[in-house]
Amino acid sequence: MTGWVLFLAALITFMLTHAIPARSALRGQLITALGRKGYFAAFSALSLLVLGCLIVAASRAPYVEVIPPWPVFRWVPLLVMPIALWLAAAGVAIQNPFSFGGLGRRPFDPEKPGVLRATRHPVLAALMLWALAHLLANSSLAHVILFGLFAGFAVMGMALIDQRKSREMGIEWIRLSRNTARFSPRASHPWPPLWVWLVSLAAYAVLLHLHAAVIGLSPLP
Repeated sequence: MTGWVLFLAALITFMLTHAIPARSALRGQLITALGRKGYFAAFSALSLLVLGCLIVAASRAPYVEVIPPWPVFRWVPLLVMPIALWLAAAGVAIQNPFSFGGLGRRPFDPEKPGVLRATRHPVLAALMLWALAHLLANSSLAHVILFGLFAGFAVMGMALIDQRKSREMGIEWIRLSRNTARFSPRASHPWPPLWVWLVSLAAYAVLLHLHAAVIGLSPLP
């Protein structure tokens, strides 16, 4: 029972850390106090910390099998995570008026939307891919709840943010978003800068190296 209590507490904490800053008034105050880059850096660090605690709590919850633990499923995260990390890095590298702002210095150009041609929400798309890949690789009830909620959160978040942004931007939404998509994996777009590839590959290597030590389970089949 203690394992389930810890898992539930970690899950609620994660939800609160994302729901509270989502309030436009509080988010604006935090950006004013910390600066845009400072806000996103602090929010990312806090999210990663709470996410790590949540994953550890899920691993310590009682095991209840939901998905057959077929060995082939263990390969899915290894193949999908490079794509997810690339999406996250490419999304953070540009200015994004449709979702989480990004750290890019160049103003958004609707004629050259970059990765936004494939998805207006690259960070949420990365979260969705990460969650679905890990849901298949982990067969217990706690992990299915955890990764299922993350995948649903990402998909629902894309739709809700699009609705909110279209209301806020009005006619500008039509002009700026005409060459973008909510999520279209087959959409072609220019390659991002070299450093995006290097960052995503470095992050992949670090995650592979630290996964067993932090999570307690090797990601290798």
